Amino acid sequence: MTDPLDHDTSAPAPPAKPAVDLGRRRFFRTFASEVVQAAATVAGAAQALQQASAEAASSLLDPESTVRGAAVSVEPKADLVSSGPAGFRTPFREDGGTIFLIDQRRLPDDLVEYPCKSAGEVGFAIREMIVRGAPAIGQVAALGLALSAEHMRDSRPYARKATIHGAANALINARPTAVNLRWAVERVMARYVEVGELSEDGDAIADAMRAEADTIIFEATTDHGRMATFGNAILPDPAERPVRILTHCNTGPLACGQYGTALGIVQAAHHAGRDVHVWVDETRPYLQGARLTAWELAQAGVPHTLLPDVAAGHLMASGEVDVVLVGADRVAANGDTANKVGTYPLAVLAARHGIPFYVCAPTSTVDLGSADGSAIPIEERKADEVLEFRGVRIAPPGTAVRNPAFDVTPAELITGIVTEEGVVKAPFETGLREASEQAAARWASTPAFRAVRAPAAETEPTAANG
Repeated sequence: MTDPLDHDTSAPAPPAKPAVDLGRRRFFRTFASEVVQAAATVAGAAQALQQASAEAASSLLDPESTVRGAAVSVEPKADLVSSGPAGFRTPFREDGGTIFLIDQRRLPDDLVEYPCKSAGEVGFAIREMIVRGAPAIGQVAALGLALSAEHMRDSRPYARKATIHGAANALINARPTAVNLRWAVERVMARYVEVGELSEDGDAIADAMRAEADTIIFEATTDHGRMATFGNAILPDPAERPVRILTHCNTGPLACGQYGTALGIVQAAHHAGRDVHVWVDETRPYLQGARLTAWELAQAGVPHTLLPDVAAGHLMASGEVDVVLVGADRVAANGDTANKVGTYPLAVLAARHGIPFYVCAPTSTVDLGSADGSAIPIEERKADEVLEFRGVRIAPPGTAVRNPAFDVTPAELITGIVTEEGVVKAPFETGLREASEQAAARWASTPAFRAVRAPAAETEPTAANG
């Protein structure tokens, strides 16, 4: 694949960053059409995906500016959006045994990469929301666990087992609501068990765990692309004006790895030439909408308007919202959905005003082991996220805080759940089970891939996996 930047390495670097061919930076088009479809039927496709992800990321993040072992600013503030639309981006890349994450805490002001060389560092990055979004943290956790196995290639079996199991537990508990995290870690661990936890062959263990991590990323890319296609088909088509989409939190590639879920549908519509306009909830208190979704949409050239969370009801009452698209961190068997706090009020408002409300989530986010939303653990985050704004205190000292990161939207308020197998409608339990089985069967029969998925049978939720 051609280097997305096409740098002239024979001449000294100019003082200003050179202009970038925007055609090469259209991640959705080039990545989807040239990489995923071609790679799906050949051996080594997951490795090709890893390389493609790194190259796509390097169109925004200059790897020559990256210094291992420290977070590095790779693009000046003034250039973040001013050069024009540049397309969506994957939030991570890998180079030389290091996972480089876009530090999402620093956007939109600074574009910074945060390097991780171990599962422990990945767990910290997940817990501190350096990387966030259920699908993305699942993929990054899988890579982090594979790194642990890589570091233990020459270790004794019992030491290797203790290290890998410790890393898996730390990753799973980094953010307990997002089911993709546990799902991905358990898939990689299943390959470890398959080879043999006490096997002397550290090379075979490391290779198998890495192959599974690569496969998880490849599957996510393909599944999210399929989901975007199904979602595009359910968008309203108003005459002579844009379809007006309200979204909450951040559900683009930053949160999902490649396409995105709800924003994946938006970008599919945009690149199909449809006239769209996105209402972006700011998403308090962490401002994922204002900081991240608005940044991604600006990068991709998608028309959008930022609004306070509390203004969504006014827009709905004024007839200015055609459809609500949100993501999910966990979908229970009956369709109850945990998503970023503030989603539930949107669903209530949408029902009040007769507006379609769609959850956009791959089957990896479906937890058939949780009968309903009451079984989903809700993460409570730090009080400072509410008490302060960028280090400035906005409440009196000693103020008590509740800061739930998620809420649960009851299934009866959901119009449909967009998955990679189609749009699931009520009764959700039957449809979600069928979609999960179809996805597993599709991947099990895909050339060069061997799916390792959790069985559909229900399991008792725990504090870690819900």
